[in-house]
Amino acid sequence: MAGDSAGADLLLDLAFTATDVTALRHRIADLARGAGLGGDRLDDFALAAYELLTNAVRHGGGTGRLWLLRAPDRLVCQVADDGRGFVADDRKPGERPPEPTSPGGLGLFLAEQLTDGIEIVSGGRGTTVRIYITTESEQSESSYPMSIG
Repeated sequence: MAGDSAGADLLLDLAFTATDVTALRHRIADLARGAGLGGDRLDDFALAAYELLTNAVRHGGGTGRLWLLRAPDRLVCQVADDGRGFVADDRKPGERPPEPTSPGGLGLFLAEQLTDGIEIVSGGRGTTVRIYITTESEQSESSYPMSIG
């Protein structure tokens, strides 16, 4: 896995295709529940992860790799694909929705809106997106402890 995962427990690490996406959404929800998420935050995290999975299938060549980690105060989902990547515009993810005529971008916008943070690295070797949500009752303002490298 890309990045520094010091202090995090790996809950899930697997390759997936389109036929796995729905089952993975349920598995992510079950693991997130076991990590302390509940209610709307659990639903939001599972939906955001689902958006990342479907983006990898749709834009990344039909396959991807999923990592789910539990850090001391947050749950992290990272999805990578081997697609051709994309050039991000100058807006921060989640800052505003994509233009109505844009061929994509709503999934990443939703993932940002539904979680506490997002990190995107994209280029000719594919795209990696990492989202996180705090597992404490109040959202943490601390900096994200793991970066995609």
